[in-house]
Amino acid sequence: MENLDVDALFTSDSEKTFQYDSSLPSLPVPSLQHTLDRYLDSVRPHVTDAEFRQTEFLVQQFASGVGKDLHKQLVERANKHRNWLEQWWFDYAYLDFRLPIDPYINFAGPGPYMHHFLPPRPGTQVERAALLTHFCLRFWSHLRKERVKADKDSRGQHLTMDQFRRLFSTCRIPAVQRDHLATYFKTESEGKAPTNIVVLCGGRIFNMTVIDDSGEPLTALELQAQFQRVRDHCDREPEGPGIGALTGDNRTSWAQIRSRLQALHPDNYHNLDAIQRSIMCVVLDDSSPKDETEMCQIALAGDSRNRWFDKSLTMIYYKNGLAASNCDHTPMDAMVLVVCVYYCHLQVTKCKGNWQGSQEVRSLDPPRELVFIIDDVITSGISNAIQVYSMIANNLQCCCMTFTLYGKKFLRSLKLHPDTHVQIALQYAYIKRHGRPAPTYQTATTRKFYNARTETHRSCTLESVQFARAMLDKSVGVETKAALYRQAAARHNQLMAEATENQGCDRHMFGMQILAMEQGLPMPLVYTDPSYTKSGGGGNFVLSTSFVGYTPVYGGVVPMVEHGYGSFYIIEPTLITTFVSAWKSCSETDAVEFNRTVHECLVEMGEVLKASAGVARL
Repeated sequence: MENLDVDALFTSDSEKTFQYDSSLPSLPVPSLQHTLDRYLDSVRPHVTDAEFRQTEFLVQQFASGVGKDLHKQLVERANKHRNWLEQWWFDYAYLDFRLPIDPYINFAGPGPYMHHFLPPRPGTQVERAALLTHFCLRFWSHLRKERVKADKDSRGQHLTMDQFRRLFSTCRIPAVQRDHLATYFKTESEGKAPTNIVVLCGGRIFNMTVIDDSGEPLTALELQAQFQRVRDHCDREPEGPGIGALTGDNRTSWAQIRSRLQALHPDNYHNLDAIQRSIMCVVLDDSSPKDETEMCQIALAGDSRNRWFDKSLTMIYYKNGLAASNCDHTPMDAMVLVVCVYYCHLQVTKCKGNWQGSQEVRSLDPPRELVFIIDDVITSGISNAIQVYSMIANNLQCCCMTFTLYGKKFLRSLKLHPDTHVQIALQYAYIKRHGRPAPTYQTATTRKFYNARTETHRSCTLESVQFARAMLDKSVGVETKAALYRQAAARHNQLMAEATENQGCDRHMFGMQILAMEQGLPMPLVYTDPSYTKSGGGGNFVLSTSFVGYTPVYGGVVPMVEHGYGSFYIIEPTLITTFVSAWKSCSETDAVEFNRTVHECLVEMGEVLKASAGVARL
C-alpha cells in the first residue's frame, strides 16, 4: 500500500473525464407489455389471489386504453430528448419534495478511516480535518483538469460521468413550490470555478479560500492552521446563531425565511452566495461518537445548527478525530461520493494518517466569519426549524454491523454474485422476522445511457420468497434449499441485468404517470389500485436497499415508509458491513434486531451453500 500510486489509479492523462458522455446511447423506453409483465411479477408476492386477479384486469385495461396512448407519447418524448427522464426525475423525485431534505433525502456515512491509521483520538480533530480536506481538494483538482478516469461497467462499457459535475460547488436552493439546483463547478476548459470552502463550527459559519493562485489546493498544514483559527475562535466565543438550522426546515418555510434574510441586508445575500458557491462544507462537530453506528446517526441526524443540508458535499469531523459525510441526494447518487471518499481513504492509508508533503505554511488571510444580520422573525424561524428537524431526527434509529465469517472471496469461490447473495439474505431476514415478504427497492445503475442515473430493481421475487420459506422449514433438506437459492439468484440476476438496461417497470410507469398528471387526466386506475402501493409503487418500498460496492466506503439513508427499513451494505474480501435504519415511532421495526437477523441469515445461508458444495462448515 505504501508504494501504491493512488493518483495513477484514479486519473488518466490520455482520456478526459467527460469525453465519452456525449456519445452514450439515449435512454430507452421499454415496450409497454414488458413493463406491465414485470410489474405484475413484482405484485404477486404481496397480494391475495383475488387482489391479483383485479390487478391483472386493471393492467389489461390500461394496456389497451390510456396506457397505450401515454406510452406512445413517452416514445415521442424520447425521440426528442436524449434522456426523457432526466428533468422529471430532478423535479418530481427531488425538487418538489416539501419536507426537510435531511434526513428524508440526504445520504450519510462514516469515514472508513477509523479501522487503520485514524482511530478515535481526542485532540486530532483539526489535524485530521485538514489532511482529509486536502485529499478531497486533490480530487476536486483532478476533476477540474478532467483527469479523473471515466467509469466503466464490468463489460468495459463507458458510463456517464455527468453526476460528477455536481459533486462540488453545488447547492439546492429552496423555493415556495419547487426548489432548484445551482451548480457552480466548471472544468478548467470551461472557465473559472469557486475556490472557497465554508467551515461550520459552534453555530457559526466561516468562509476561506483553499486554492492558491496557481490553482493548487492548500497543503494539509496550511488548512490545519486555518481550521485551528476557526476552532480557537469558536471555543472563545458564545454559540453562534445557527443559521444552518434553517436548511433542516420544511422547504417552503425555509424558502420564505431565506427571502426575508436576503431582503434584510446585502451582507446576507453575499453570505448565502458564498455558501452556495463553495466547493464543499467542512463541519467541526462537537460530538465524539464511540462507533460507526453513532457516526452514522450523527452524520444523518445530527445538530442542524452546525450543518448546511442543501450542499452537495459536507464532510463532518468529530471532536475525537473521526470523520463522516452528509450529502444532498438531489444532484447525484452515492456512487459519486464513494469514488471521492475511496480516493481519500487510499491516500490516508498510503501516508499512514500523517501529512508527508511540504512543511512550509504560507501567510494566509484568516477565515472570514459570515455574519448574518437577523431580526426577531429570523431568530424565531431558526428555533422553529430546530424543532421541526429535531422531531424527525430523534425518531431515527441507525445500526451498523460487520459480518466477519465470509465476504466476496468465499462467495466468488462458489461462483455466486456477492450482491445477489446479500439481497436474498435481506428477503429471508424480513420474512423470518416479520412473517411476510417486503416490497423491495434495490438501486440498479443505468449510467450506460446518456445522463442516466438509476432504475428500480424490485428484488422481492416469488423465487426469493420460496427460498426463505424453505429455509424456515426444518423438514426441507439442504440440497433442496441450495437448489431454491440458485433459482432465486438466477431470477435476481436476470432482473438486475434488465434493470441496468432501463427495462424494469418503475421508471417507465413513473413517466406515464407524469404525462397523465401534466395533462390533467384522471389518474389511471392501475396507479390507484391497492396493489400498486402494496408492491412498493409511489415510493412505498418497505425495504429500501443499495449495494454500495466492494470498497470500505459505505453509508445509508432513512426508510421510505414508517414501517420500513433502509438497508445498505458493502462487501469486502472477507467482510460484509451492513447499515440499517428504522423509525422509532414504528413498534414493528427495530434497526438493531433486523440487522442481527440479516447476519443470522448470512450464517445459515453460508452453511447451506457450503454443505451443498461439499465444503467444510463455516
